[in-house]
Amino acid sequence: MGKKTKKPGKGKEKTEKKTAKAEEKKARRETKKLSPEDDIDAILLSIQKEEAKKKEVHVDDNVPAPSPRSNCSLTVNPLKETELILYGGEFYNGNKTFVYGDLFRYDVEKLEWKLVSSPNSPPPRSAHQAVAWKNYIYIFGGEFTSPNQERFHHYKDFWMLDLKTNQWEQLNLKGCPSPRSGHRMILYKHKIILFGGFYDTLREVRYYNDLFVFDLDQFKWQEIKPKPGAMWPTARSGFQLFVYQDDIFLYGGYSKEVSSDKNNSEKGIVHSDMWSLDPKTWEWNKVKKGGMPPGPRAGFSMCVHKRRALLFGGVVDMEVEGDVMMSLFLNELYGFQLDTSRWYPLELRKEKSTKDKLKKVEQNCPDDVNKKINPACTAREETVESEDEESNIDDISKNIASNMSIVDGENLTNSDEKPKESGAKLDIQSSLPEVVKPCGRINACMAVGRDTLYIYGGMMEIKDQEITLDDLYSLNLSKLDEWKCIIPMIENMRTILQEKTKGKGKRKSTKTVRQVAGERVT
Repeated sequence: MGKKTKKPGKGKEKTEKKTAKAEEKKARRETKKLSPEDDIDAILLSIQKEEAKKKEVHVDDNVPAPSPRSNCSLTVNPLKETELILYGGEFYNGNKTFVYGDLFRYDVEKLEWKLVSSPNSPPPRSAHQAVAWKNYIYIFGGEFTSPNQERFHHYKDFWMLDLKTNQWEQLNLKGCPSPRSGHRMILYKHKIILFGGFYDTLREVRYYNDLFVFDLDQFKWQEIKPKPGAMWPTARSGFQLFVYQDDIFLYGGYSKEVSSDKNNSEKGIVHSDMWSLDPKTWEWNKVKKGGMPPGPRAGFSMCVHKRRALLFGGVVDMEVEGDVMMSLFLNELYGFQLDTSRWYPLELRKEKSTKDKLKKVEQNCPDDVNKKINPACTAREETVESEDEESNIDDISKNIASNMSIVDGENLTNSDEKPKESGAKLDIQSSLPEVVKPCGRINACMAVGRDTLYIYGGMMEIKDQEITLDDLYSLNLSKLDEWKCIIPMIENMRTILQEKTKGKGKRKSTKTVRQVAGERVT
């Protein structure tokens, strides 16, 4: 009898099966070693069991404001523009991370929060995306972080919330995007447009530049593939998408690339490019940024009001000396005129008049007083130029921590940290009105309803400590006169900020802007 011959591909198939089994065993071994705080599957299963106990919708009226959080979603109710819908988010207390799945409804006229508890709610998440259409809010993706931030679970589930009944429904549909967070989702006519994001596999972070469309009439997902040779934005997360008429704009974002050196080290890239997408042809084109565009930054927020897109916040890292880095959390507001593609800084009328008054008073002040009252480091500068580095960094920290603008001034201090008021300083304080302004932050919620801009929560960092915020500000976009603080920062957060800014804000670190903003700039 002749010798038996192996069928082609049989050996390869066996090898693949063995490899898969070995990987399975390895994964099981690693799971056994997990601490309770690492075992995301067990945590989510426990949450799911608790959710299953809910039998009906329950609404608690006039509850306390939500706990501090960032990377949540804030959506204006399309049925009632004076109501905001807040869902999810995360909070880091310095030791542990808490991820939320709670749903709040806030009446901006009555200044009242409602807490909604519903059967079949989505599991807790942050860095998801939410879009409102008719009487529904649609939510896709996001992530769940273990308490010690060692493991992450990315979602690819798609949910629909009925704002009339407060009932959730999971939409299990074919062709949906892969698991991710840091993506962006916007509404164009009867379609939801989704682009980009990232997925953390623990071994590597994968960034996406894929484009998906969900048809709200047909309830179908469709992936739009780039045509050969067509222009297309690079993969990224933490960017912003916004719509004007028949154009969809993309701005900024963050990604990593592996350098070509021997160590194959990863380098973070903060994008500042701008694109427009034609939803009729699905073709991308680069947009030339006219006017005075904002500098590169990560973690900023954007939304649209009429013919203008608004940008707020973000973080930049500044090299002070050697390997010492200073993280500057910004509270600037920029406008992008959508019909002319021009950027410009938005100065409020009250703020502008205050600056004019300050300028007049400064002309009559001695030079040494001027230098102390109006330090060189402001939110608009990207470099620190001073002979006394520590003094300048301290000024920056005070500016970040304050809920007032720099023109409100800080008490002049001597070496013993005792307040010392000069006659000129007292004159300035008495002649200037108080200018209320949100402090600098990243990953804040931003929404527009009835010509009013709302900014809620977010995160900042002072001297290596993350501060998660819970304040709510509004700005009348028709008047552009002043910020109004609807919900002030809770007292213990204010105390932390004050304590942190007493010392020097210098930090010996080589952290990049990406690391400062957290591994997931969303």
